Amino acid sequence: MDNLELIREIATPSPSKIVLLVIDGLGGLPHPGTAKTELETANTPNLDRLAAQSICGLIDPVGPGITPGSTPGHLALFGYDPVKYNIGRGVVAALGIDFDLKPDDIAARGNFCTVDSSGLVTDRRAGRISTEKCTELCRLLDEIKIEGIKLFVRPVREHRFAVVFRGEGLAPEVSDSDPQQTGVAPKAVKARHAPARRTADIANEFIAQARTILAGHQPANMVILRGFSSLPIIPTMGDIYILKPAAIAAYPMYRGLAKLVGMQPLKTGPAIADEFDALKQNYADYNFFFLHIKGTDSAGEDGDFDRKVNVIEEIDKALPALTGLKPDVIVVTGDHSTPALLKSHSWHPVPVLLYSKWCRADRVGEFTEQACIMGGLGIFPATQLMPLAMANALKLAKFGA
Repeated sequence: MDNLELIREIATPSPSKIVLLVIDGLGGLPHPGTAKTELETANTPNLDRLAAQSICGLIDPVGPGITPGSTPGHLALFGYDPVKYNIGRGVVAALGIDFDLKPDDIAARGNFCTVDSSGLVTDRRAGRISTEKCTELCRLLDEIKIEGIKLFVRPVREHRFAVVFRGEGLAPEVSDSDPQQTGVAPKAVKARHAPARRTADIANEFIAQARTILAGHQPANMVILRGFSSLPIIPTMGDIYILKPAAIAAYPMYRGLAKLVGMQPLKTGPAIADEFDALKQNYADYNFFFLHIKGTDSAGEDGDFDRKVNVIEEIDKALPALTGLKPDVIVVTGDHSTPALLKSHSWHPVPVLLYSKWCRADRVGEFTEQACIMGGLGIFPATQLMPLAMANALKLAKFGA
């Protein structure tokens, strides 16, 4: 039996509340100069205090040795098998900016990037151009004409945008043009099977026209695309868990992912304090909250160890706004590791703490990678986190006679 089907059978309503705080890219690697990770370096008295009252461990988002993208990392946290529900980044990017995606549309996530005179990628994020600059360039690309296709190019944030292809005979089973590294040329988009050849040809035509249009717009003089996808059919969290779930996320992509699984995205400002304030303002209206912090992941991808430490410390200072609400269950973790030393997502398991009245706290006294590996939860699949949260919220009935 699929685990979600089992949970659907035994889920039961209750007044208890669950808060899932996701610190994006939380896990790290030790700095060569100090032998401490970003989390171990940060001053986190509030997280440490909460860990001391919790049961702790490490989670594998997809599986040992598998480096997850943001979408599978989050889907696993929500209890969905990220391999079975392999959802492309394009759909969640489009939904995150409230684009009216149609069932037959094909969406892709785009990056403005920098290429040199030889056509090799030197910066996959074009120096993280401003959202204003991204909006300006998207207007230019939105004018691209491809026969038989209606094209939509919309800004997301900084260097990221969404492109949607609308027309007949399209299929999402195509490869990415993003090489996921610098020093190489963007890849040609290729069909994974025959019905997707038209989509691959259209995507390559879009990229070719974009290259011409952007030639003089340093550092954003090229685009790379990934996560081609169409709207999936996926059960909602409300249906599976009998929850009224809400999402607090300043970054659009995560609002899109939340909408996809049936959460209500709540309004919030861009700052960490804004997100915790949104939790307080809406606390009475929902019984499950997904609260997402992006800054740790961005700092890790930029290789900025100190900035990632600072973001973690800012989260720690805001944490009393969450704990002061006295949720029945608090879970703190990340969707994946993003060590500043690697400047990318990695396969390393992610620290997790689970607090509740019923959690059977272990002897972990601080929220760090080294401490959590000694915790009572051990290392376990991220898909098992939601059933644990539900059980600790007394929202699961007994299974079997």
